[in-house]
Amino acid sequence: MEIGIDSFAAAYDEAGLAENPATRLNELVDQIVQADQVGLDAFGVGEHHRKEYLDSAAPVILAGAATRTKRIRLTSAVTVLSAIDPVRLYQQFATLDLLSHGRAEIVAGRGSFIDAFPLFGLKLDDYDALFEENLDLLLEVRENEQVTWSGRFRPPLTGQGVYPRAAQNPLPVWVGVGGTPNSFARAGALGLPLMVAIIGGETRRFRPLIDLYYETAERFGHPRERLRVGLHSLGYVAASRKQAADEFYPGYAKAIATVAKERGWREASRAQFDAQLGPQGALLIGEPEEVAGKILRHSESLGGIARVQFQMNASSLPHDKMMRAIELLGTDVAPAVHKALPTEGAAVTSS
Repeated sequence: MEIGIDSFAAAYDEAGLAENPATRLNELVDQIVQADQVGLDAFGVGEHHRKEYLDSAAPVILAGAATRTKRIRLTSAVTVLSAIDPVRLYQQFATLDLLSHGRAEIVAGRGSFIDAFPLFGLKLDDYDALFEENLDLLLEVRENEQVTWSGRFRPPLTGQGVYPRAAQNPLPVWVGVGGTPNSFARAGALGLPLMVAIIGGETRRFRPLIDLYYETAERFGHPRERLRVGLHSLGYVAASRKQAADEFYPGYAKAIATVAKERGWREASRAQFDAQLGPQGALLIGEPEEVAGKILRHSESLGGIARVQFQMNASSLPHDKMMRAIELLGTDVAPAVHKALPTEGAAVTSS
């Protein structure tokens, strides 16, 4: 099982105060370097187009880390595929793949915010249709150097070449999903790896959706052993559960309150947050041994997962706390998980 980190490049600290954006971005690159040095497997950077985040150009951030790292995989988390030209997206990540000597990956999703649609002159009514068409073109570009293709939302391609070509063949493309059954089925039909964002509730409740993914893949002739399921979850590691919870909660509560205000949700309470720290709750927050055990339980309840991505930056934690948590993930959590799965490794993807 692979263990990694996702970041949304928060522009503010845990108290909600703006920091110098250049400092914030350079600290993020330092965090990716730290993750590489402690042996973590992947680092993802999200995509947002709003004041709270600095990740509108995730491939640029990842390219900044590519030349300072050696083995860690560099991925989006997620790319808002509905709002970008797939040809340009492939070129960006193919370039990243060359810079990193074959470590780039795309996690393509529809995103959790709609800011990109008015920004780029797109119609929100085309939300799902754009994603489906753009995914089709992205996969076509990935497979073919010269591309012949037509669709609804962009001019056709009539044999043009798309360059540069990625070092990896094929360039890995995951589908990032939330809780929509059609999204799980779509990934299964295409035989693409699945990255499931579970940020609340009980992780085991997603098992029927993952089963749908596998069942759909089987119907479309994709062997189970070639499929992968990853988990993106809010998480943070400290010396004790209390320390981890106390450090993570303030920024978490502020982020939830912002989204709740926009969408008419109820704000989260500390009691609700603490309930998520229990054995079945989605939050991977606590001391290393506890978090490792929770990862293993989540994997078992979901039928086996190939990768776990910790979203720690959602809490806008300061750089020193992030660096310490990354160290604990690499030196304590990952070894404990791997020790419990001595013969499975990557094979957990097909369990």
